[in-house]
Amino acid sequence: MNWLNSEAFSLLGQHIKWSDMTGNVIGLLGLAFGWRRSIWSWPVQFLSGLILFAAFATAHLSGSAGKQIVVMVVAVYGWWQWNRGRGRAADGHIAVRFATWRERAVLLGAAAVGTVAVAGVFHAYPSLSWDPWPDAYIFVGTVVAMYAQARGMVEFWFAWLLVDVVGVPLNFANGFAFSGFVYIVYGALVLWGMRDWWLRTRTDARPVLEGAPA
Repeated sequence: MNWLNSEAFSLLGQHIKWSDMTGNVIGLLGLAFGWRRSIWSWPVQFLSGLILFAAFATAHLSGSAGKQIVVMVVAVYGWWQWNRGRGRAADGHIAVRFATWRERAVLLGAAAVGTVAVAGVFHAYPSLSWDPWPDAYIFVGTVVAMYAQARGMVEFWFAWLLVDVVGVPLNFANGFAFSGFVYIVYGALVLWGMRDWWLRTRTDARPVLEGAPA
């Protein structure tokens, strides 16, 4: 599978790899399904992680490959959570809501502790990451965002936006130009999705009038 790490084309002087392009385009599609509150978001995100895992493993980047395993596990959890049929909105899709202050505190605390812990591992084993702190931040932020998405929390979009802020310059600096371009598109999609889910919280919260169809 060495072709995954071969060059697909060059763009603005940047070398685009097949693995970088394929995995991130599929990941972008998974986020779009998330905006639509479609359960297909999870198998698509799992496929993205699988492709990137194969690419990193083939290139002997064990740290990056290991991170994709965690992403795939969270994708399975998200699919299970959304497939349970609980918390459905009137239109049959997953109901969305804002997290409680306690949940927000837990998400922020988990992100902070997780980032410090993962960065510590990266510093202890330098071969796992070229940029320990930003790499740990993006990895933990991604997991937190996917978890919040699985729970139907609007805050998952804010988490993705914070990942984007660091992800764009980091990917360009490390030679993953296509990831950088995709993260810019992620940013636009995140803002769009955030607005949609925000409005959905108002729609889903409206009481159904007696005698009106649910």
